[in-house]
Amino acid sequence: MSPRAATGGPRALAFVESPVQLLNVLEWAHTHALGATGPGAPRRRAAIPVRGGRRSGAGRTAVSGAAAAGGQTPAGLTLVVLAPTDPMTRGQLRRMAELAREEGHEVRWEEARGGATAPFQTVGRLAPLLRRAGCVMMGDPFSRYVQLLLTITRAHDLVVVDDGTATMEFVAQLVRGERLVRWHRKGGRPGARDLLFAPVSSSARRRLTPGARRRVEVFSSMPIHEAPTGVAVTANDFAWTRARFGPPRLTKGADLVGTSLVETGVVDGERYLQAVRALAEAHGAGRYFAHRRESSEKLHRVAAETGLEVVRPDLPLELIARRGPIGRTILSFPSTVVHTLPLALAGTQVRVAVCDIDPAWLTDRASPRAQGFLSGVTGTARGVDRVPPPAEQDITTG
Repeated sequence: MSPRAATGGPRALAFVESPVQLLNVLEWAHTHALGATGPGAPRRRAAIPVRGGRRSGAGRTAVSGAAAAGGQTPAGLTLVVLAPTDPMTRGQLRRMAELAREEGHEVRWEEARGGATAPFQTVGRLAPLLRRAGCVMMGDPFSRYVQLLLTITRAHDLVVVDDGTATMEFVAQLVRGERLVRWHRKGGRPGARDLLFAPVSSSARRRLTPGARRRVEVFSSMPIHEAPTGVAVTANDFAWTRARFGPPRLTKGADLVGTSLVETGVVDGERYLQAVRALAEAHGAGRYFAHRRESSEKLHRVAAETGLEVVRPDLPLELIARRGPIGRTILSFPSTVVHTLPLALAGTQVRVAVCDIDPAWLTDRASPRAQGFLSGVTGTARGVDRVPPPAEQDITTG
């Protein structure tokens, strides 16, 4: 049934800015049996037990905040794409939007960054929807755009779906009572823009804290061991992805997954290229799946200096791997995929391996918390093998 035809409750409104966020909204909708028309039968999933948050008891399942509190389940889902500017992300988002429409969901494409006046026009168009929505979902609570939109909504149910490993840091910052700051940003005094936006950010943080009239859910495949009191944590096991795609055909050898750690200023570019070459040679990798934020210049050097075939995926890697063909081994540096790929590829013979980041690879611009965060991403991954960083001689002579 189309979300427009559904009755019996308020609508759910989701704001997404990346393909992975949109994928995880579809997984959330599948979990909550909301408007799904695909081949996989929707079902409820048990909550992840957390300390300090709501615990799952025997026979208890984590449903939407409204249902858990005896309220109404949202009648339908509208996905609002706050379109970015880079072409690769836009292309993946358009493909994901097609899949969302096939699942029976309404999709609105907003050119939210199409000029100086675009944000004001976008907020004006979305304000009526925000005021009517009973449930608001977001993939990036650190986004200033999303934080601004949160100041408008009257929704009693707020849901944060995975935006990768940043979800772990978001929950940790809520527990510690800290302001919302991305993990890879260098510590220190906030800049002028941060100070100007501080009231909006503080308001968003208050709205993302559960209260008597507000319920908060985190829908995640990340290992969240502690959450603030009252925050429901629901497991995302990629059931929609597994029902919709695959199982994949496996190829010989390995595939290597790229990362944007160079682009975010965390890892030195030369060290990264040398490590990629050493890993590819050691494990017989033939393809390099580019992260959507990797620069064209870097990818050109990866192809030229390592001999790897650079692949620019048109969908999130979880769907690419599930569709296949995919290597029997997938190598990755610390990133979201070391948590999501074992779930998406459950029941296949694909081995997922993660290579730690050597502290010597970090730049002097990296946040002081970078090494600890990256180690935590690797150390908490389940169902993966650990691969040590290439030795110094392998990097320098490879």
